[in-house]
Amino acid sequence: MTRTLIRGGCVLTMGRANHPVADVLIEDDRIAEVGPGLRARDATVVDASDHIVMPGFVDAHQHVSDSLLRHTGSSGPVPRNFYDAADLYTATLVGLLAAIESGTTTVADWSPLAGSAEELEAVLTAHEESGIRSVVVHPIGGDAGDSRRALVQLAGRSGRRLSPAAGVEGSGVGGNGTAAWDMARQLRLPVHVHALPGGGAAALRGRGLLGAGTVLIECSSLDESDLDAIAASGASLVVTPARQMIAGLGTPPVQGLIDRGIRPGLGVASVIETPGDLFAQMRSVISIQHAELFDRKLLGKGGVPKLLTTREVIRHATSDGAAAIGLGAHTGAIEPGMQADLILLATDRPNIHPINDPIGAVVWGMDTSNVEWVFVAGRAVKRHGQLTADVAWVRAAAADARDRLGAAVAVDSEISP
Repeated sequence: MTRTLIRGGCVLTMGRANHPVADVLIEDDRIAEVGPGLRARDATVVDASDHIVMPGFVDAHQHVSDSLLRHTGSSGPVPRNFYDAADLYTATLVGLLAAIESGTTTVADWSPLAGSAEELEAVLTAHEESGIRSVVVHPIGGDAGDSRRALVQLAGRSGRRLSPAAGVEGSGVGGNGTAAWDMARQLRLPVHVHALPGGGAAALRGRGLLGAGTVLIECSSLDESDLDAIAASGASLVVTPARQMIAGLGTPPVQGLIDRGIRPGLGVASVIETPGDLFAQMRSVISIQHAELFDRKLLGKGGVPKLLTTREVIRHATSDGAAAIGLGAHTGAIEPGMQADLILLATDRPNIHPINDPIGAVVWGMDTSNVEWVFVAGRAVKRHGQLTADVAWVRAAAADARDRLGAAVAVDSEISP
C-alpha cells in the first residue's frame, strides 16, 4: 500500500467540516483520514503549511480538442476534416495537461472531432496518459451505426479514471433525440445535452427524457417552465459563464437556478475564447448573480434575494460539478473513502496575503500561479509547481500540430472557389 500524508494545511473538505490546520492521509487512490495530528508509518510526507488543501476543480464541460486554437477568438475552429488522429491526440493531451496545471482534476470532455475508431482511440489514449479523471462525451451523429460503434468503443475503455457518456446537440432533440436517448439507455450511458433551446427542457420532460443521468449544458435560453422542469426532474445542469457571455450565447440564468435549489456545475467550454481555469469561471458566475441583484435594487424592486456567497460558488466548481456529471460519489470532496483528487494552493504569495478568509481567497484572489500540487487518484501529477509529464515534448508536438493545421487551412482557402 502506498501512503501519502499531507501535513499541516488549511483543509477545505467540501464535506462535513473544514479545518484551519489538519492533515490528509492518502492510501493508494483514496482518502483514508482527515484531521489534526495524523500519523502514518512509511508515508511520504508533503508539507502543506502555508497552503490551502481542497478538492481539485471539476471542469464539467470543455471541448478539449480546441486547445490547439487557444486564444484565437473570432478566428473560429478549424474544420474537423483537417485533424487526423495524431492531431487529436496532441490537442487533447496538451489541453488536459493545461487543465491539471490550473488545478483541475476532473474534466468532462465533449469530443466532437473523434469521428473514426482511430481518432477516438487517440483521444482516449491522451486521457489515460494525462493522468486526469475524465468523462469523455461522444456526440451521437446522424449515422446511428457509426455512433453506436463509437459509444461501444468508448464504454469498453471506461475504467478507474475514465467514464463514458453520450452527447446530443440541443438543436437535434426534436429529430434524432429520441433515437439518441434510446441508444444511450441501451448502453447504460448518461446523456449530455448541449445548447438546448428555450422550451426544450420542458419538452424533454414531457417526453420522459429528462431525469437523473441527463446533463444540460450551456442552456442560456431556458425559460421559467424549463427551470421548473429541471428542478422537478432531477436532471443536472452545467453553466459555462465566461464562454456564454463572450460568445453571445446569453446570460446564464444563475438566479433562476438558485431560486429552485438547482446547484450547477461549472465548465470552461472552449479555450478558443475563454480562460481555461475554474478560478475565472467562479468569478464569472458570482459576478453575474451579484450584478443582477444590484440591477434589481437600482430599479427599486423589493424582495431582492441574497447574494451568492463564495462558499456556494466554490462548491459549484468542485462537489456540485462532480455531482452534475455523475461522479459525486467518487470525487469533489475530501472525505474518507473518496478518491484522492485534491490540490494544494500556496497562501504565502503577495496576490492573496494575508489570508483573512481562505474560501474568499480562493474565489476572489487566487489564480493558477497558486497551484503548487495536484493529486489525481492519489498520484501527484503536479508537484512543487511543476507538472510531472514531459511538458517539453508536449509543447513541441502542439506547436507542430498547430503549424500543420494552419498551413492546411491556408492552402484550402487559396484553392477553394
